[in-house]
Amino acid sequence: MGCCLLALVLAGAPRVAILFYWLFRPAELAAAFNGWLAPVIGFFLLPWTTLMYVIVSPGGVTGFDWALIILGVVLDLGSYGGGGTARSRRRNRN
Repeated sequence: MGCCLLALVLAGAPRVAILFYWLFRPAELAAAFNGWLAPVIGFFLLPWTTLMYVIVSPGGVTGFDWALIILGVVLDLGSYGGGGTARSRRRNRN
């Protein structure tokens, strides 16, 4: 049970952070994206990448900023891959 709770918190953490940015710092979120479509898609499909981009984009994305964005992509892909691995393990137990 504790592991599931931790997974839910970690899965929701970037989305909660994006919501906080939207509520308390809307100018930074608006400055990061041109329009509303990219942040909405990012919120649902690539939340870690979207959050990292919002954090690093105000000064322009240069140098080490790309490493943070790549870390966000890796975290997003890892969450999708981890779900598939867990699903296949459950099928193999039955």
